[in-house]
Amino acid sequence: MLNIYYGNMPEAIFNTTVYFKNAYEDAWITDPLAREIIYDVDKSTVLDSAVIDSPVMGKIAPTALSGGVKTLILIHNVPSEIFNASTCGDNCAKWLLKLATGKDITINLRHLMDFGDNAFDICILNTGQIVHNMKELVPIAGMYV
Repeated sequence: MLNIYYGNMPEAIFNTTVYFKNAYEDAWITDPLAREIIYDVDKSTVLDSAVIDSPVMGKIAPTALSGGVKTLILIHNVPSEIFNASTCGDNCAKWLLKLATGKDITINLRHLMDFGDNAFDICILNTGQIVHNMKELVPIAGMYV
């Protein structure tokens, strides 16, 4: 299940870009799920572990991926840490839900993310409530962001 703590969370890793730059491994980039995320969110194709073909920037290193993609890859590969997912746009919401399928993932959000119109299960750690759609999520998250 996806667990979200809204607002300031001192134990969360706030600067995901710096963490990614110093922690990522080549195998993370060529992982099939990472390739799918990179293509979907950044519209870029992984050529190998060190080169990604971006339609906007040409050939780039993994460190030049968007903040959202880097955060999603970190969440997938370092589940023991809590990351600030406010570096992610709404286009990352479906991936957060997918990453939490069959396992617990905890993230920190400092903004209201749109998880779409479909039903979901998200635990709001601030209150302990489990919400199942945006209509239930918005009033609770709104108290903290």
